[in-house]
Amino acid sequence: MSFKDHFSEKSGDYAAHRPTYPRALIEYLADMCRRTDVALDVGCGTGQLSVLLAERFRHVIATDASAQQIEKAQAHDRVEYRVAPAETSGLADASVDLITAAQAAHWFDLDAFYAEVRRVGKPGAVLALITYGVIQADQDVQPLIESFYKNVVGPYWPPERRHVEEGYRSFDFPLEEWPAPPLAIEVQWQASDLIGYVDTWSAVRGLEKAEGRQPIEQFGRNLRSLWGDPQQRRNIRFPLSLRIGRL
Repeated sequence: MSFKDHFSEKSGDYAAHRPTYPRALIEYLADMCRRTDVALDVGCGTGQLSVLLAERFRHVIATDASAQQIEKAQAHDRVEYRVAPAETSGLADASVDLITAAQAAHWFDLDAFYAEVRRVGKPGAVLALITYGVIQADQDVQPLIESFYKNVVGPYWPPERRHVEEGYRSFDFPLEEWPAPPLAIEVQWQASDLIGYVDTWSAVRGLEKAEGRQPIEQFGRNLRSLWGDPQQRRNIRFPLSLRIGRL
């Protein structure tokens, strides 16, 4: 099965600059599971969530359709990385306690993915779709970020991006759902960290192909000008949205 690959060519940057999920998310997911033997992290990218799940699960199987992403993934002795599409994991029937898809489900064939979830999940297994949208930063730099997001790279966002902006609320969700607690990724970043993260956006790849690097480099210059001391760390927040339920 083919897949839309927006990230393989920047796998190293993705691994370096994508934010890490809060441990409160891992604790919440593990506490919802009846057992913590096996977790399946689908569309794992370079393993940002996978390695955290290994703190609570005996074995984590992390799959991604991109071999380049898997090649750059964070090693962990309880995480087994596999190149596989979300819709055909290759796992045994009724073999996992938790299935997660973090910042990835909007790329899936959802009907086929949900069928695979039902096949590989144990009775009572938990499914969690996790996403985060536009970042929240200090008020003196937030307008620049929002303008770049909407006006500069806006025309280059894939149509699937709207699902992220909606927190996956428009997705069909085939399980009985329960509300998740308010959670967010919170980091202390320098200007270079934020610029590196922005450069991993799928829309930036489209902009780069159409107009070159100049608009991206101009954003970096503008941000540094507003930022002040380049060593200064600012609070950056990514509110999480979850769709979660039990098989």
